[in-house]
Amino acid sequence: MRDFFVFLGPPGAGKGTQAKVVAARLGIPHISSGDIFRENLKNQTELGILANEYIKVGKLVPDDVTVRMIRERISRTDCGAGAILDGFPRTPAQAKAFDEILKEIGCQINKVPYIKVPEKVLIARLSGRLTCRAKGHVFHKLHNPPRESGVCDFDGSELYQREDDKPETVARRIRVYEEQTRPLVEYYMDRGILVEVDGDRSIDLVTSDLINLLEEVEKSDV
Repeated sequence: MRDFFVFLGPPGAGKGTQAKVVAARLGIPHISSGDIFRENLKNQTELGILANEYIKVGKLVPDDVTVRMIRERISRTDCGAGAILDGFPRTPAQAKAFDEILKEIGCQINKVPYIKVPEKVLIARLSGRLTCRAKGHVFHKLHNPPRESGVCDFDGSELYQREDDKPETVARRIRVYEEQTRPLVEYYMDRGILVEVDGDRSIDLVTSDLINLLEEVEKSDV
């Protein structure tokens, strides 16, 4: 049985980090929608060229193009035991399309962990980020401060706070995510496969909970 999981969580919840770590522990691929887009654009695939036609004029890439990219990705041999998806689906329409793809191959999404973190904690995590102007090295005011305030440890360039990382921008990003994702959360909740995971803890504790949750699914398949 192939096990497919979708990870949900607002910006700053650690969803991408957890998806990578858990996927490695379970021996299945971590499939990020961002990585898939970059791969197709870089390799100038048919779908990449098509997607770029929309991107270069500032339009959203249609669902059918995104879904076709996902279909191609999960058809590869490394997904023989399943995968963890991160960043897809983003809407109930995409979720339904993905359900149909999985149905065609005799599979289904088994669990959807939703990593929840209080907004004030998310803002503190994201708004503490500092980026170096030369190479984009990332630091954090609290969790990974530079040795010298305002100076990159690696190349000595100035550290600055990106517009996206300012507290007011971060708060707006979180609200937009919650508004846009609510229908998707409800979609999976109605199917009984959404599980809320407390993300306001150490990375290791969250990882442990996620692995235990997904391993229970794998055991039930045996």
